Order: sequence, then C-alpha cells, then structure tokens
Amino acid sequence: MQLQSALIALTMLLAPMAQAAPAAAAGSPVDHIVLSSGHKIAFHVFPGRQPPIVLDAGGGNDSTYWEGLVPQLAKATGSEIITYDRSGFGASDEVPGPWSVLTARDDLLEVLKAAGATHKVVLVSHSLAGEIALYAAKAHPNWFTGVVLMDANVPPLYTEAAIKAMMASYAPVIKQLQSAPPRPSGRQLLALSQSFEETSRAFHKAKWPASVPAVVIVSEKTPMDDPFLAGLWRTSHAQFAKGAPNRTLITAARSSHDVAHDRPDVVINAVEGFVAKARQNP
Repeated sequence: MQLQSALIALTMLLAPMAQAAPAAAAGSPVDHIVLSSGHKIAFHVFPGRQPPIVLDAGGGNDSTYWEGLVPQLAKATGSEIITYDRSGFGASDEVPGPWSVLTARDDLLEVLKAAGATHKVVLVSHSLAGEIALYAAKAHPNWFTGVVLMDANVPPLYTEAAIKAMMASYAPVIKQLQSAPPRPSGRQLLALSQSFEETSRAFHKAKWPASVPAVVIVSEKTPMDDPFLAGLWRTSHAQFAKGAPNRTLITAARSSHDVAHDRPDVVINAVEGFVAKARQNP
C-alpha cells in the first residue's frame, strides 16, 4: 500500500516507512522522561552545540524514524539534537480518547522545556507533525529560529473537498485497524481518525505566526495516490510558501514522502541555513 499523509498515519502503521541505512554514530543520546498532563513522554538528547535541532516524526512513527538522519545532522551542524516519541508510540504513554492536536502540541512544548530548548530552536516536522508545529509556533513564536516543514501537513490542504476525499480513502485502512490485534499505536491511530474532520477544519483556518520562518520541502512524488489529492498536495504547499516572505518552497527531486531517507541532503541544507542564522544572532 502506498504511504499517504495528512493524517494517513493510519496507513503508515499498516505499511511502515522504510528505514534509512545506518549512518556513522552521532554519540549516544541521553534518554529522558517528562510528564505532560499526567502522561509520560520519552525524549532523547544527542549532545552538541546550540542551537538545538528538534525532530518530530510523522504519524505512525516514533523517534527511531530519525536514526539515519541524526548522525548526518550532527556531523553537518555540531548541534544538540532532540528526538521524542509522541503519545502511544515508542516509550511514551498512550493517551485515551480522540486525538487532540493541542495535547500533542503541549507534549512537544513540555519536551522542549524539559530539555532547556526554548531559545533559537530549529524544528523539523514531518507529515502530521506539521500541524503540531503550527500550534507550537503560535504558542511560543519566540522559541524558534525557524521550522523545516518536511512534506508536512499545511493548512491550505484541508478544503472540504479534500477532507471528504481523504475520509473515503481512509475508510478501508480504518477498517483494517479495527480488526487488527489491539496495540497502543493502533488505538492511537484510530483515535486520530475519530478527530480527523474536526481537527482538519480547525487547522485549515489556523494562521502560521508571521515571525517564524519556514522552509517548505515538498516531495517530488506526493504521498497521495488519488490524482485530485496529489495535485492539491502540491498546490497547497506552494500556496502556503507564498503566504509570507520568510517562507521558502523547495521540491525534493527524486523523493517520496520519506524525504529524510531519500534526500537527507535537502533536509540538512535547510537546517544548516537556520543553524547559521541562529549562531549569527545569539
């Protein structure tokens, strides 16, 4: 099954993303747990210089998604790198009930506070994590030097027609999850489907904070199989990038939705730009 995005975390569980080949060691991370509204969130800190780089994986993936990219980023920037597991994945607690993007935002913010990463942060957000990035940046725009949106969800995508088409494409995936053996990640993805329409409509109306720059990386091969959704994926990213002068659109040639694995150089170049900016203006 082709991987999809925009909350196709459901599909990602059934057809997990390919993992990149192991890279040279970046040093051992220090593992931590932080409490967020009573549930535990696991995060991992690879030591390095400031500014901190924070990696937020797409739906259906935990912090191990970044294993191939972390050593390359560390070598290129020398920065501290932080990864974490969203609720229901990796070593983090499951949160019952429909998925809430604001709860997910708060989990990320608690990780940043616990890690002391509240100044000049460079955030890299993949797929579903684009939604979390928007709400986190709105809550604390002064925390971020910039955000790299890596084939991430962006507000213009979620028109009523797109939501309807996505729900139709998700239906068989949801049915498979409902009949699959229960496990925390599966329950979390079903919870995500329960709030999809409401969350998507609210996200469509949300405004990216004007003071936070963004590099918008879009894959050459979109994560959408449906021609209508594939076209909308491309145009919505272009529309979002044109929405402010401090946003840049980059198409990752020869890339699937797995940009971090297919074209890590594109991601690293975008991150390096923000790291250089942060170090020029400490």
